[in-house]
Amino acid sequence: MSESAHAAALAAATEIDAVFVMADLSGFTALTEAHGSLRAADLVGRYLELVRNALAPGVRLVERVGDEVMLVAAEAAPALGTALALRRAIEREPEFPLVRAGIHGGRVVERGGEYFGTPLNVTARVTAHARAGQLLCTAPIATAARGLEGVELRALGPVRFKNVAGPVEVFEVVALGEAVVPAAIDPVCRMQVDPEGAPYFTIVAVTAIRVSVVPCSAR
Repeated sequence: MSESAHAAALAAATEIDAVFVMADLSGFTALTEAHGSLRAADLVGRYLELVRNALAPGVRLVERVGDEVMLVAAEAAPALGTALALRRAIEREPEFPLVRAGIHGGRVVERGGEYFGTPLNVTARVTAHARAGQLLCTAPIATAARGLEGVELRALGPVRFKNVAGPVEVFEVVALGEAVVPAAIDPVCRMQVDPEGAPYFTIVAVTAIRVSVVPCSAR
């Protein structure tokens, strides 16, 4: 693209309604410290493969910074479906951190393939509020996705986020009928490890994931 065409694309701003999914890997910084940058880079490469394979029709990967990806869709249902598919894929991935994601939408400005507006800030805050393995969404997404087969939206109540005017109603996205995938989590590097080789278990109530305390140095 020429400089003039690029400038024209940047200047053309359009207001649209969009749904955003932001997802990152829980404990990625700890994993990088424990295993080094090369291992982290390999893991992000595999993560992007899983993200692309999970994309439902109408959902696009528009940005990646480190281990965080941002997806955009026109509707809530495919965005939720993509987030659930990504979580399932990662739970089955050996020696991989769990994903957490936030889903929100609203009126934004799109210019030159980039998005601007309060909904992006809210999506980022909701994502940061999620725990490992947890998918959270806001009330507009929960309302739009009511009646979606196989999905339950559990109200967690209002949450106040920094630099967001007023409380935000947050919901947990739960896939009905899916078997819980046992996951032993290394407390040092935060990767999933083989639960059969982990002697100590606790239960994470929110995600219903079995957790084991086995440091990297012990394996």
